[in-house]
Amino acid sequence: MPQSKAFQNIALVGKPGSRAAQETIDVLCQQIVELGLEVYLPESDKYDFPSGDAKKIPLQSIGDCCDLVIVVGGDGSMLKTARDLIDSQVPMLGINRGHLGFLTDIRPTEVDTRVPPILAGEYTLENRFLLNAEVFRNDKLIGASCAVNDVVLYPGEIARMIQFELYMDHQFVYSQRSDGLIVSTPTGSTAYSLSGGGPILAPQTDTIVLVPMCPHTLTSRPIAVNKERVIDIVISETNPHNPQLSCDGQVIISLAPGDRIQIKQYPIEMCLVHPLDYDYFEVLRTKLGWGQKL
Repeated sequence: MPQSKAFQNIALVGKPGSRAAQETIDVLCQQIVELGLEVYLPESDKYDFPSGDAKKIPLQSIGDCCDLVIVVGGDGSMLKTARDLIDSQVPMLGINRGHLGFLTDIRPTEVDTRVPPILAGEYTLENRFLLNAEVFRNDKLIGASCAVNDVVLYPGEIARMIQFELYMDHQFVYSQRSDGLIVSTPTGSTAYSLSGGGPILAPQTDTIVLVPMCPHTLTSRPIAVNKERVIDIVISETNPHNPQLSCDGQVIISLAPGDRIQIKQYPIEMCLVHPLDYDYFEVLRTKLGWGQKL
């Protein structure tokens, strides 16, 4: 729904080491100051800003000081920032300085015209759920991470298969030998899951999709389940090597035979800020090269 609350305190987070992201952040910084608003930068940021108007604060303090985070980069930057700040529930707006940019709505050339109306209150908000993955070894928690896109079980070595069992709400589903399993949110359905043959899920869909990776049987197909399901994956005790677990392709947890992975909905949702003319299907048409109207 369209919003009317204007933003007053804005944090700028960019892809470290990216000159293009730095250029856009410089423009945004000047723009926000000219509008009479407060602008903040993470202390850990690697950019050398010529302007002293921005206040430097610890990344984890952004949620306490700011009511909006503008992320300059690609989807990877949005994923990392979302995981870092998810507990603060601060809304995020994306400026695309990456490649596909499914999560970043505004192009760098549009900053001057599209950002000020959003800061003034002309925008929509959209919530998207995340996944939480926990790894247990002998019933002891050894690793955990949330994920915006997907949790992926994979061999960690080329041309290796994984043997595992899948459970849903503690009910046995199947055993499988494959290259792994992708457990994806609707947000991640246009990422690795799509490459693996999974369906595209609209963001409002309360669904988790499980996509087998090169299963050693022709009858294994993606499964879509309600997001409230609790998913357990148990690595076979006879698995000949140690696979790995990836959360958004950025957090890696090493596994061992016998480990149990539990995946369920994260208790806090990510909040995205969109321009008023945001159209999810236009994004799909543009990014995936779909046909336009005849």
